[in-house]
Formats: sequence, C-alpha cells, structure tokens
Amino acid sequence: MAPSIPEKQWAQVVEKKGGPPVYKQIPVPKPGPDEVLVKIRYTGVCHTDLHAMKGDWPIPLKMPLVGGHEGAGVVVAKGEMARGIEIGDHAGIKWLNGSCLACEFCKTGDEPLCAGQQLSGHTVDGTFQQYAIGKAAHVSKLPKDVPLDAVAPILCAGITVYKGLKESCARPGQTVAIVGAGGGLGSLAQQYAKAMGLRVIAIDGGDEKRSMCESLGAETFVDFTKSKDLVADVKAATPEGLGAHAVILLAASEKPFQQAVDYARPRGVIVAIGLPAHAFLKAPVFDSVVKMINIKGSYVGNRQDGVEAVDFFARGLIKAPFKTVPLEKLPEVFELMEQDKIAGRYVLEIPE
Repeated sequence: MAPSIPEKQWAQVVEKKGGPPVYKQIPVPKPGPDEVLVKIRYTGVCHTDLHAMKGDWPIPLKMPLVGGHEGAGVVVAKGEMARGIEIGDHAGIKWLNGSCLACEFCKTGDEPLCAGQQLSGHTVDGTFQQYAIGKAAHVSKLPKDVPLDAVAPILCAGITVYKGLKESCARPGQTVAIVGAGGGLGSLAQQYAKAMGLRVIAIDGGDEKRSMCESLGAETFVDFTKSKDLVADVKAATPEGLGAHAVILLAASEKPFQQAVDYARPRGVIVAIGLPAHAFLKAPVFDSVVKMINIKGSYVGNRQDGVEAVDFFARGLIKAPFKTVPLEKLPEVFELMEQDKIAGRYVLEIPE
C-alpha cells in the first residue's frame, strides 16, 4: 500500500538570485510518467549549491529554486513508465537529475554531456525539501542496509571524485596529489584513491584539515598557508622527487589551477574538477609540452560510475566525514562554506 503523501511540505527556497534561502512551505510535486517521488531523509550540502544560489555559472538557472543534489530517501510514488525502481526502495537523487537517453552521449555512457540534461538544484528543484522528483533512469537505487545520512555525500561528492580518479588513469602504487583535500570532495577523494591503491599527497590549509587528512590515510599533508615553497614540498613527497603522477584539482579558488603543472611529473595527468567562479585554467606552454602533461576536465559520473561509487561505500571502503544539522540551518552552512570553515561535509536532516 502506497504511503500517504501530503499536499504541502517544508523546503529551503531561493526566491531571487543571490539568496538567501527562505524556509517555507510549498506544494509537494507529483511525478511524471518516467519519474519517481522520493521522500528525502538526508541531503548533503555541496559548494555547487552555493554557486547555484548566487547564479555563478553560465548555465540555465531555475528561479525560484529549491537547491540540493545529494538527497537520500525512500521512493513513495512513481509514474506508470518508471522502470527499475519500486515504491519502498531506498534511492538517491544526484546532480544529474535526468537526460534524454537517446543522444550519442547518453548511448555511449556520457550522460552528463547530454544537451538535454536536467540538473537537480539548478535547472529543476532539488533535495532541500521533504519530497523531491527524479527521473527513474537516473536515481541511484541504494542498498537498504546503507545508512541514508552517511551515503548522501557519496551521491555527488563521492561520484564526482571517483570519476575524476578514473579519468586520471593513475595506477595502483602511483602518487596522486589532491588539492582541496580537506573539503567535502577532498575527504572522499583521498579514500577512493587509497581504496584504488594510490598513494595520496593532501594539499590544503589549517590544522583541523591536516588532522582529518592524516586520519584518512594521506601519506603527506602540505599546508599551503604555511609552506614557503609548495611546489618543492609536493615534489619532495613523490618518488625520486619527480612530481605527482596525477593531480586532482578540487579547490574553490583559481591559484591552485595555475600551479599544478609545476609539481606534476613528466607525463602527469592534471584533472580539473573544482569550479571556482570566473576562473581560468592556465599553464606554461613550454613545461606542458616538454613534460608531455595531460590536462583535462572531469564532470560528474555517469549512471554506472554512480553504481560503482556507491558500491565502494556499501563495502565499507569509504566513510564520508560529515556533520548533521536540521534543514532550517542551511543558511548557516552556506555562511561557513563562504568562510572556508568546513572540514568534510554538512548533511541536512529533513523533517518527517
């Protein structure tokens, strides 16, 4: 028997570009033919949510907007064409809310590149509400023995860094430098890297982040706020001082994107994932050419990447460091995020 669904729900709504979010009641949406309605129990807060509120990126922005794209909960309703997931299943709503499933990119496993993509908490309402809509083909079916609060950050941060590590082509035993290692993405990137057999150099600032990174297994922590020569310190931590085999850029500011070539080893791969507003990737042509550096971008993972990233978590290989606060505290989380005072991830508990 399907659970009863109310007409109204609590949500954090950005009513105009720039915010702040307003905690208010809005109607509960109804799923379309190929959609499911998920009763959200927990949702992570990502830096992307802050960018969405501010309208930082040159992509369509729904307004007014319910943000959020790391929502974990239970399916309570579905459309007649929704396949592969049932009422009562545990499910996650991710950044990629839906795609056309028919274009070249969708058919070759590059759904995030689909021109018709729908983005949770940006082009469609996301998970900062009690009930959220997702395309049945794109929601992640979650094992019922997995805690919904702990798995929420995996649905964006985890999948994103896992995809980036795959894109780096780094092999077991090689060294990866993770820039922004103490943040929500970085804390997970370190664990996925370790689970994939990689050696980790964590780059970030502050003693709290140092402590967390070392507890997650980073072999070396380079504090950019204290280092007199960051490039030399990173290279010194790599085999034969040649530099990192791969660099994963998760920083929320532009400068680290300009430094990576200097401490990547010859034939190193630099993967840009972080999206600081209005920033540019720049690299010295001479060094990039003579060191045969490969610089690439990595977006979010496809549906199979999502399955794999959740499986790493379900097997106990990944533990996302997080703090839980009520949904109404979202503005305070955004303030901490702007002050760069968050180690790990904040997860919002959604009221019943």
